[in-house]
Amino acid sequence: MILNRQRLTAPAPGTARELHSLHFGPTGTGRKALIQASLHADEVPALLVAHHLRSRLATLEARGLLRGEIVLVPVANPIGLSQRVLHAHQGRFELASGENFNRHYADVAPRVCELVASRIGGDVRENVALVREAMHCACEELPAETELESLRRALLGLAIDADVVLDLHCDNEAVLHLYTATELWPQVEPLARLLGAEVSLVADESGDDPFDEACSTVWSRLAALLSRRLDRPVVLPPACVAITVELRGETDVRHDLAATDADALIEYLASRGFVDRTPAPLPDLKREPTPLAGSIPVVAPHGGVLVFLREPGATVLRGEPIADLVDPLGGNVTALVSPVDGVLYARERQRFATAGTRIAKIAGREPVRSGKLLSA
Repeated sequence: MILNRQRLTAPAPGTARELHSLHFGPTGTGRKALIQASLHADEVPALLVAHHLRSRLATLEARGLLRGEIVLVPVANPIGLSQRVLHAHQGRFELASGENFNRHYADVAPRVCELVASRIGGDVRENVALVREAMHCACEELPAETELESLRRALLGLAIDADVVLDLHCDNEAVLHLYTATELWPQVEPLARLLGAEVSLVADESGDDPFDEACSTVWSRLAALLSRRLDRPVVLPPACVAITVELRGETDVRHDLAATDADALIEYLASRGFVDRTPAPLPDLKREPTPLAGSIPVVAPHGGVLVFLREPGATVLRGEPIADLVDPLGGNVTALVSPVDGVLYARERQRFATAGTRIAKIAGREPVRSGKLLSA
């Protein structure tokens, strides 16, 4: 194992932080995977999964069983990990800017197009290697004037040339679920099976440039740019399978869950050729993927005490009550109902909601939304 440290831009003298990455296995094999934990720093289950992954990867490396480089970033957000306000951890948004740590990653496709347009040829493998080299150059050119910019540049630089990117998160209270690009689903399905994902949400573009899409959908954007620039079709494969894995809810921090999840992630890497062993048979898929545009939030129309009537993972029907919203002053009780037939896959952890709070998310089968599909 090699420990790599990248110094982030210091916001003030004496306040510099570092991003640590652990590198396992041989380099130069043409295979690279990256797993990062808790980009939203208050989503703790991923930190424990990373702990279990570290020991498994070290054992596999010591036995000479790794067939590619596997990069583990056990703490993907040292900025957010240190943010506390009135004893409460605030790890989703940077306090200095108010920006979500998992939004606004750079689209390097325009710069890469400039770098490779005159050299792109007919050999797919050579083209992928050429593009990945250019992607590294484009990442190095990204601005890092603020600490957040430097974190985004460092994370993207570690992942941009990977075959597989696994971004580990969690929701408030939830069943295990995934987000990925629609075209990648055939390559993501084995992971959904191994993890026992209750819901898999797919989209061509979810909005606001989250980390996983900056790594994966950049390939299709680049192919379109090159085709227009060269006035001929340029076909690039979806060379990076990037997946956001939501490891249930914030309080699902248990060794047995983390160990099971770590084993599933290692098994997925084995199925992708990163581990020298015969992959285990895949479990049944719990549910077919549904469009992210079909995931509908349930919103509180007023403030009140939130009393849930259905648990995460429940199949619900349109119009079915999933929670009561109790006004303790007026004495009124408002039934909050499911807007679609689907699966209640995530819900709010707090039990008092203010007006406009998204108290739950229902995964429906029909796309009914457009524009920005992710929450704040």
